[in-house]
Amino acid sequence: MMRSAVMVAVLSFCLQACSEKEDVGDGKKLADTVVEPQVSTPDFNAGRNAYFGDLHVHTMYSFDAFIFGTTASPDDAYGFAKGGVVTHPGGFDMQLDVPLDFYAVTDHAFYLGSLRAMADPSTDLSKHEIAEGMSELSDAANRYGHFQKVIAFLRTERSSELLDQQVYKEAWDDIVAAANRHNDPGKFTALIGYEYTASGDQMENLHRNVIFRGDTAPELPFSRIDSSNPERLWEWMDEQREKGLEALAIPHNSNGSNGEMFKLLDFTGNRLNSAYADQRMRNEPLVEITQVKGTSDTHPALSPTDEWADFEIMPYRIATKLDSTVPGSYVREALMNGIELMQKKGFNPFKFGAIGSSDTHNGTYAGDEDNYWSKVGLLDDEPVERGSIPLPEPRKGGELYADSYYRTWSAAGLAGVWADENTRGSIYDAFRRKETFATSGPRIRVRFFAGYGLPKIETKDLISRAYSIGVPMGGDLIADKDREPEFLVWASRDANSAPLQRLQIIKASVRDGKSVEHVFDVACSGGGEVDKATHRCPDNGAKVNLEDCTISDDVGSAELRTIWRDPDYDPSEHALYYMRVLENPTCRWSTWDAIRSGVSPREDLHATIQERAWSSPIWISPPEQ
Repeated sequence: MMRSAVMVAVLSFCLQACSEKEDVGDGKKLADTVVEPQVSTPDFNAGRNAYFGDLHVHTMYSFDAFIFGTTASPDDAYGFAKGGVVTHPGGFDMQLDVPLDFYAVTDHAFYLGSLRAMADPSTDLSKHEIAEGMSELSDAANRYGHFQKVIAFLRTERSSELLDQQVYKEAWDDIVAAANRHNDPGKFTALIGYEYTASGDQMENLHRNVIFRGDTAPELPFSRIDSSNPERLWEWMDEQREKGLEALAIPHNSNGSNGEMFKLLDFTGNRLNSAYADQRMRNEPLVEITQVKGTSDTHPALSPTDEWADFEIMPYRIATKLDSTVPGSYVREALMNGIELMQKKGFNPFKFGAIGSSDTHNGTYAGDEDNYWSKVGLLDDEPVERGSIPLPEPRKGGELYADSYYRTWSAAGLAGVWADENTRGSIYDAFRRKETFATSGPRIRVRFFAGYGLPKIETKDLISRAYSIGVPMGGDLIADKDREPEFLVWASRDANSAPLQRLQIIKASVRDGKSVEHVFDVACSGGGEVDKATHRCPDNGAKVNLEDCTISDDVGSAELRTIWRDPDYDPSEHALYYMRVLENPTCRWSTWDAIRSGVSPREDLHATIQERAWSSPIWISPPEQ
């Protein structure tokens, strides 16, 4: 992480930019967003540091995590993030090689603490019909059966019967108190949060994680018991903001939304308008682009010219084996629809920054490809359960593997931010300005700026000058009809992961009334040159040995950076750009499972993957007429 001091001019620029409350539409201002104009922790850096964290963590208070065997508390979860050991429900220890910088426990608000209380014979909830057998959960099949029973009940009109106000309040108070106990400004940021777990009638995923900025929170969170309409969540968040409680929501697993997360109609079927766009962007400026249940960047059906679009695709709706409709379910398409709406209607409801997170239900993290902990406790702690190795005996129908969608899951992901210091306010404000990035797991650092007259890549004060004359990821730039913008694109590898292979820019623009995309390689490992006709780097020859998962150690780069100009730039177009960096190929977790079990990897799963990181976009708008 960058720790050096930077120019006083940059400090002045940052403080001026952050000193007023941001206008987020409808004349509303953010609550509690003033950054005090003094250095408050030793790691303060006006040029900003990269911090990594996880904003999607479930503990024993989540109804499903408890059924899956998780007994880790919020205290355990925060201790894990800081380097501690947590025992998996399957009996093995989980520990990070390198602690995280920030973390949020985000248990499901509906039925918060209820399932744990059902297993306690002394509680009233233990007498409910759904509680039968809850204190005697045994094997994976039994646990999954109880999970399905609870899921079915929550979709009935009786669902509120499982909401014991005392249990609910005690669990929520413990979650808030744990975050405040573990928050350590300058060293570790613990953010108060929860998951709003709404879905449509056909199991369309509409989940959001709600993250608070400060050390106080509402008396109780807003859940799907209150409403399954995310727009009602936004109204509640606006009400909390008026009371001084600043928060944002982060949609996740749009890939499992069956086209609902980014559809071009509101929840009740009306066409989108500027009021909808203002309210959505005021309340959810970020989107979770990658996690255990797959990556939601794009899909081969949406991006047929992107050779890397087929990355960790989970094709199902959440907790089902029902196919999820592709249009309306992926972030890149939403970003493209957003700039198209901006050109045609003058508003953009999909102006998201990007993060990754894990969605672990073990109170910890997903683990790495070579040390995969998966997600759902005792249901998928063994390779045979997650479908990566054959069953001991084929089933009657001849099936060789467990009929499980867990095989489509990922060892992902992480949220990255560029923030002045490791404090709640600074990290939250990075979320708000969308100076965020996502990784599929490795701690790849990415920086992305756009501006006019950016200095050469070798300039010593490159970053400070980029801040002073350009905009970082998440920012907006007005096109200049007389000058083309430059893009500063920079990535550095995770020393504990594979070298970098290529640096790319994803561009979307509105041309002839329709948004179109292009993928440009902009920097190649080993000093390779980008082909001017194809805009692709040459193959760097990186290989993976599928006998033992060793990789080429003599190819790839520790760092890739360049100043890039768009060869097809048109200042009259609405456009957006974001960067993607790819590592050399490595073994997927399912291949590691197979090798360690002494069997061949499944032929219908990718044997290798290319870990990656994505920046938030930069939007460029035509000059006003």
